[in-house]
Amino acid sequence: MKSCICIVLLILLFLAPLNRVKPIWAGAMVDHSIYAVLLEKYVKYGHVDYWGFKAEEEKLDQYLKVLEKTDSDNLSRNEQFAFYINAYNAWTIKLILSGYPGIKSIKDLGSIFKSPWKKKMCRIDGDVLTLDNIEHNILRPRFKDPRVHFVINCAALSCPALGSEPYLGNTLEQQLNHASTAFINNPQRNYLEDNTLYISKVFKWFSEDFDNDVIGFFMTYANEDLKKELEAKQSTIKIKYLDYDWSLNGK
Repeated sequence: MKSCICIVLLILLFLAPLNRVKPIWAGAMVDHSIYAVLLEKYVKYGHVDYWGFKAEEEKLDQYLKVLEKTDSDNLSRNEQFAFYINAYNAWTIKLILSGYPGIKSIKDLGSIFKSPWKKKMCRIDGDVLTLDNIEHNILRPRFKDPRVHFVINCAALSCPALGSEPYLGNTLEQQLNHASTAFINNPQRNYLEDNTLYISKVFKWFSEDFDNDVIGFFMTYANEDLKKELEAKQSTIKIKYLDYDWSLNGK
């Protein structure tokens, strides 16, 4: 009997490693320091100095290599969220540099048959993804947070501004709120005139992400004066979408 028990224990010990689930280390972090220096130097008030990035493209490539070598499964949820936001933005800069200075818009890098967002170039998690993959197959469905639309940047003037610092897991909530508040209250992007709320087409393209309640989202992030106006006119407000300027968000 004792020998049988020993044999069973040995079998269980042998099989245990095969049944282990890959752990998610809450303390794992990504080194965004190279990217932080580049953003601080070359992004001011949402305008990007692509010449500066071009001059230090090798450093951008070093950062992209850091992202490539990162196993996102080992990151906490917030670290993952920040990782993919930074990856989207950094790879967008890399895409622009592939044609800069000979382009006036990110759309110039596409063709009749393929948009620039469908180019397979983003090396992440052992795969080569497109920008659309990151946005529509990872960021939106996995994290289900409408504020993501104000932190990813498509290199166009009408896009929410590119931040001048990386997104980090431990400050992500504040960064998401700050970016959303800044965009909602920017009169060049959205404004209320009489009973008409003129807003970015971002809210039209991704209305389901805002639970088809754009007014409610605005009232959450609007400053005090705008919020009062929205509340007073809520039942009569009409929405109109502004033209989207795809011109490059260069310096």
